[in-house]
Amino acid sequence: MAVKKGGKAAEMADEETPVPLQAILLADSFAQKFRPITLERPKVLLPLINIPMIDYTLEWLASAGVEEVFVFCCAHAKQITNYLANSTWQTQPNFKVLPIESHDCVSVGEALRLIDQRNVVRGDFVLVSGDTVSNMSLKEVLQEHKERRKSDKLAVMTMVVKRSQSSPSTHQTRLGNDELLLAIDPLTKELLCYDDGSSNNLKRTRQVAVDKALYLNKPSICLCTDLQDCFIDICSPEVLFLFTDNFDYQHLRRDFVKGLLSDEISGNKIFTYEIYGEYAARVDNLRSYDSVSKDIIHRWTYPIVPDIRFAGNNVGLKIERCNVYRENGVLLPRSARIGPSTVLGEGTSVEENCVFSNSVIGRNCVIGRNVIIEGSYVWNNVTIHDNVVIQSAIICDGCVVKAGTRVEPGAVLSFNVVIGQNFSVPSYSKISLIAQPTEEDSSDEELEYVEAASSTTESPQKVIEVGQEYSNASGLGLNVEDPSQAIVWEESEVGASGAGFRWLMKDASQEDEWRYSVAPIPAEKIIEMRLKEEQDDLDDADQDAGVSAGVEEEEEEVDAVRKKRDFEKEAEETLRRLFLEGVPESNVILEVKALRLGFNAESSDCAAACFKSIINLALEEPFSKDSELFGIARTLFSKWKSILEHYLTNEDDQVEVLLKFEEICLEASGKAFAPIFCHVLRVLYDQEIISEDAILSWASEKQDAEEGDKVFLRQCEAFIKWLEEASEEEDDD
Repeated sequence: MAVKKGGKAAEMADEETPVPLQAILLADSFAQKFRPITLERPKVLLPLINIPMIDYTLEWLASAGVEEVFVFCCAHAKQITNYLANSTWQTQPNFKVLPIESHDCVSVGEALRLIDQRNVVRGDFVLVSGDTVSNMSLKEVLQEHKERRKSDKLAVMTMVVKRSQSSPSTHQTRLGNDELLLAIDPLTKELLCYDDGSSNNLKRTRQVAVDKALYLNKPSICLCTDLQDCFIDICSPEVLFLFTDNFDYQHLRRDFVKGLLSDEISGNKIFTYEIYGEYAARVDNLRSYDSVSKDIIHRWTYPIVPDIRFAGNNVGLKIERCNVYRENGVLLPRSARIGPSTVLGEGTSVEENCVFSNSVIGRNCVIGRNVIIEGSYVWNNVTIHDNVVIQSAIICDGCVVKAGTRVEPGAVLSFNVVIGQNFSVPSYSKISLIAQPTEEDSSDEELEYVEAASSTTESPQKVIEVGQEYSNASGLGLNVEDPSQAIVWEESEVGASGAGFRWLMKDASQEDEWRYSVAPIPAEKIIEMRLKEEQDDLDDADQDAGVSAGVEEEEEEVDAVRKKRDFEKEAEETLRRLFLEGVPESNVILEVKALRLGFNAESSDCAAACFKSIINLALEEPFSKDSELFGIARTLFSKWKSILEHYLTNEDDQVEVLLKFEEICLEASGKAFAPIFCHVLRVLYDQEIISEDAILSWASEKQDAEEGDKVFLRQCEAFIKWLEEASEEEDDD
């Protein structure tokens, strides 16, 4: 019967029966990566720049032409269905959101089998998770999938991927993922191998065994470690049938994709579709939560950005310089300093002398005096008392952080937690009002039910006094006036008069706690990864040398040019990110040092990349005339002067930077700097970034150049003459 049903669906698609474009949205994570937060609220309803994650996914599907979305929800299903029922998605024209509720599915496989039983999918559909943020068009990938299906009925899935602009390990680490290896037929785009490190030792070595059978009847295959899985799939109806027919398929990638690729009997195929210039990423863990949030703030997801309204997001908001977003009703004193890449939610009040940067502040928060918040996410209805410092942390709804507290990088305070006065929350710690289970399941395929987590608690050492006023206790359904229901909090975990249990990490994950945190990756880890990557490259080169007698000199030169270009691109991207995030100078230098070691680059290469990053940042700022651009550049060079000076240690390096500046001004992207070349050069001289000798050496080199290469030299003639005369006077003295 199952085969017959699948066949009917396929025949309907083949006959091109007019059916709406459908999508299956998985609103359940089937994982524990956001614990303990997701014990109380489903991940898709967690705020991403003050908007529930699911709204980003639904907005993208609606804008991409999807007409029906089946939202599958299991854990906290009632919260999700209530949210959808009361949202504006129910009134959107030509867009239906239909919840499918279950209480006993524990994996993606079981969810898709249940949907198959409902028989609601009538043709090719989009399969996506409810934590996906994208602005890609579906038109081309759908057309490509349908055309392929006409000639090959075994092409059951098209997987969307995106190429990383940075090195593979850096990009994947940015999203909190392990390195991904894909083997693809470059002619047909068929996926031949998918290895995400879950089944081998990929975390410790890059060596992966590739089956020789992949080469059969294939003139070539492409092994890619620089592709990101966007977790967006275009599926034929047979995908649902395959899950029904194979009950051992639980995980979408680990079981289904790898199962199909290794099944030579059925012959089903998966193909890839690479996107260019479009955005797609999944919020799979806390690190990717941080990365995707920054991408939204920096507008890589346009038009799905904070200041453009979409369904379910009706709060007025305006954007200011340096990617500062402020919703209506924010009470902000003049003494407050709002740094770049910061969002302030509606109804939030801030008192004197507060400093915020690279952070998202939720709605209706109350923030006291002298509060410093850097690189953090403060959700709704949070109260922060005076003299608090919060760095690279997540503070959930209803939390209270009392005066003098310090929240260290990587910390997570779950809903309604209270941190006592003058307490320091350690790095990477997780605190929740729900006690950690005494016996934890090592599997990540477990539903997030609060009842399961709170069934066992640690033995108490301190009890709230009978009759003590504490609103959070009533939130758990407890009566603080009843001694039998008194809650116990460890003062060593949350401070005096605090409330919450500290969760301990498993021994296996203690070592990599930095990997899945919103805190910046420690500098020593970056250096370690770079050195490992460099060693892997050397090992690969040694292996290649064993196969080939040697490499021609021309090929070596081409490789050197390519490596230098790759370094420049990655260094510029890294420096831009670090500058925008306001990372301390010492950490910037360490991270660039790691890049330099990985690519075996010169100091002048680092200086050129740093210089271009500052130029690009200036160009990103709004300006209408040359004087405004000049003012922006002068401010940025003054701010990051010490970083540039660190690499400009000699005259030759300084001359190289001036030559690089000429190249930038001649490029289309940097031509706005061409009219003010001399003015910027004067600033570099005045701030002692470029020495007088270096400028004169640059001018001397240009004297013998062709007339077309003397454009900027002629612009600087008066300044050069002034320097020469000043130099002669010094000699006379």
